Amino acid sequence: MTERWYWHMAQRRGWRLPLPGGTQPAASPPPAEPRRDGDAVVDCALYVGGVRQAGARDVAELFAEARTSPEAFVWIGLHDPTAADMARVAEVFDLHPLAVEDALSDDQRPKLERYEETAFLAVRAASYIEHTEVTDTSEVVATGSVRLFVGERFVVTVRRGAIGGLRAVRADLEANQALLAQGPWAVVHAVCDRIVDVYLQIAAAFQRDLDIVETQVLSREGGAGIGQIYQLKRELVEFRGAVLPLQQPLATILDGRTVKLTKEIRRYFRDVADHNTRVADRIGGFDDLLNSMLQARLAQVTVDQNNDMRKIASWAAIAALQTAFAGIYGMNFKFMPELEWRYGYPGLLIVMLTTSALLYRYLRKSGWL
Repeated sequence: MTERWYWHMAQRRGWRLPLPGGTQPAASPPPAEPRRDGDAVVDCALYVGGVRQAGARDVAELFAEARTSPEAFVWIGLHDPTAADMARVAEVFDLHPLAVEDALSDDQRPKLERYEETAFLAVRAASYIEHTEVTDTSEVVATGSVRLFVGERFVVTVRRGAIGGLRAVRADLEANQALLAQGPWAVVHAVCDRIVDVYLQIAAAFQRDLDIVETQVLSREGGAGIGQIYQLKRELVEFRGAVLPLQQPLATILDGRTVKLTKEIRRYFRDVADHNTRVADRIGGFDDLLNSMLQARLAQVTVDQNNDMRKIASWAAIAALQTAFAGIYGMNFKFMPELEWRYGYPGLLIVMLTTSALLYRYLRKSGWL
């Protein structure tokens, strides 16, 4: 199984990894792995009737023992596994090469696929990044990925990235033996439930950010800029990419045709799907609100530009009036009004200043200045 899996992956992705037994492919030496093989295993345990069995043993031994009891299953958790780590796990649990390839990919859309007796579920975890204020470059939401292989006697959780830790999920499940006794799909529910609960927390925090930016947009000073609104829209797109695609896998789990679940576990999954739908609805509302805020800010910019143009036009009108006086007396006519008058020059200046003041007062009163 391992050798076949390696050759399959090598042909699809161009890997040059050592084959089982120490043999090397005919190509160049293998590149250095970012992590040592075996470091990816976070926890591995055998559960019988919802109770964790004591002792640290090899995953193959645990899986062999799980097959002997109808109430037993193995749960192994991996974090950023190497290809060799996944090859070992794939050999033990007979995982399909395509599903293993999806588990190793850096960017995987949430989905549920069935491979004979094994189901593969990909879920995107998310986390809210605390910040003092929303700027043009603020990161609000960070995402990671959790992939799960589920069989009758095992569940494999593969976490990619720093988001979506599952230690607390395992601890809570081990404290709830009645739920854990439901089998591997109880683990899947607990993982999905924790991820969706974090979605709800992010939605609440995102709402607070929107309220702050909305207040700034609608304030007289117009403190929020277009860049801040666009940044929130970009972060919302990333959040939407985690929440909305999960609706289809959850619906597939609940329809009962692809996955056979007990009524109790299906009831738990229905609750998760309901929470995920609530978050999806809120995301739609957030997007509409951001669009409205963007339109309002653009309208404010247009109004500000119109005000600036009115002020420019007003000052131009005042200057044009003085230019008219200067233009008349700049003509080379012999007979001009008050040309020989001793006080003609200061009198003209007084007329120019008086008309400018009257015009300024009129424009000020009409709101142009």
